Amino acid sequence: MNIDKTSTTTGAPADAPVVNPEAAKAAVTAVDPRLLVREQGLAGYFSEFKRKMYAGDLGSIPVVVGLIIIGAIFQSLNSNFLSAENLSNIAVTMVATGMMAVGIIFVLLLGEIDLSVGSVSGVSGAVVAVLSVTHGMNEWLAILVAVVSGAAIGALHGFFFARIGAPAFAVTLAGLLFWLGFMLQLLGTNGTINLDGEGVVGKLTTYYFTDVAAAYGLAAVAVAGFFLSSFFDNRRRAAAGIPSRPLVDIVVRTVALAVIAFAGAIMFNQYKGLPLALVLFLAVLVITDFVLRRTTYGRKIFALGGSVEASRRAGINVTAIRISVFSLAGTFAAIGGLFWASKIAAANQSAGAGDLLMNVIAAAVIGGTSLFGGRGRTWNALLGVMVIVSIQYGLALEGIATPIQYMITGGVLLATVVIDSITRKTQKTAGRA
Repeated sequence: MNIDKTSTTTGAPADAPVVNPEAAKAAVTAVDPRLLVREQGLAGYFSEFKRKMYAGDLGSIPVVVGLIIIGAIFQSLNSNFLSAENLSNIAVTMVATGMMAVGIIFVLLLGEIDLSVGSVSGVSGAVVAVLSVTHGMNEWLAILVAVVSGAAIGALHGFFFARIGAPAFAVTLAGLLFWLGFMLQLLGTNGTINLDGEGVVGKLTTYYFTDVAAAYGLAAVAVAGFFLSSFFDNRRRAAAGIPSRPLVDIVVRTVALAVIAFAGAIMFNQYKGLPLALVLFLAVLVITDFVLRRTTYGRKIFALGGSVEASRRAGINVTAIRISVFSLAGTFAAIGGLFWASKIAAANQSAGAGDLLMNVIAAAVIGGTSLFGGRGRTWNALLGVMVIVSIQYGLALEGIATPIQYMITGGVLLATVVIDSITRKTQKTAGRA
């Protein structure tokens, strides 16, 4: 039997000699379009920006623009909004919600939700208070028990979801109610247990590094770390033949980060100094971002968020990843609960209630994490919680009632979800989803 060895694109025999080798080589060489526009200088970056906008690749641009607008509006209404004291207070207050939002981001990357984080945070504070204050346990050991308890609770939720097959929404809604009741049972009839303000938990939100070198040193370390990480990552990509950023791009980004970092350092040193809470929060963001973007475990999470079936066929242990992610959410909920307990110097019946759960989810989504799974970074927690707490503090300075604060925060969340939905549709149209 004769097989016709002809090209499906040109009709020429597949084994025919190449008439123009240079043209053929150029035809099969793929060039990253980002590199082409970067060769054009500033005009190239503008072209790339337009390409991303048309493709729905908005990134963190909406939330950054939103923060600028929020700051401008509230500063025009009250000159104290951008004062060192108010900004420092915002930085400390946002840590508790931000810690919990980090855990929620892991869950959202799977395309799932965890409604129990508020109640789990309340359980964490209650466990520390009961063990350390009522029973006299060493506070460090009580903190460890609280955090491990949060991880175990999250793993339990993950088990029912991943192994039993119950919907995550239903499982964690049940967890919300159950752990709320468990917290009330722990606190007893009194309902409130005061914490030692000079203890470990008490100092989480009250300790400041008063030496000016601390804030400037952290800023310098952050800038140097970013530059070195970007520089060596570029070298590895170039050595592997993968498109990489030009050096000038890295320098520009480093300079931008340096301006923000040192401006923050100056601001903190004008008040009480660098807050311990913020340092811990930034450390968590760096570590979790590394886990998500640089480890096999992180890539498996993104893969699951993209397609569960494809991930299963690729050999990923879907059940184990899901359980571990919900365990992480419980862990960060417990850590966030410790910061809330520190903020009010007590564990009480209102812990984890109110609008906390909504603020945690809103922080993740407003920061840029998709509700549909597969897209987000832990740094989104920082941006999102900055928006929420800034709005709360700005409205409080103006004496706006709490109901109006809820309505405005809800409006911001709705706008973010709408933008996310439009972005996904735009990406599908552009063939990127």
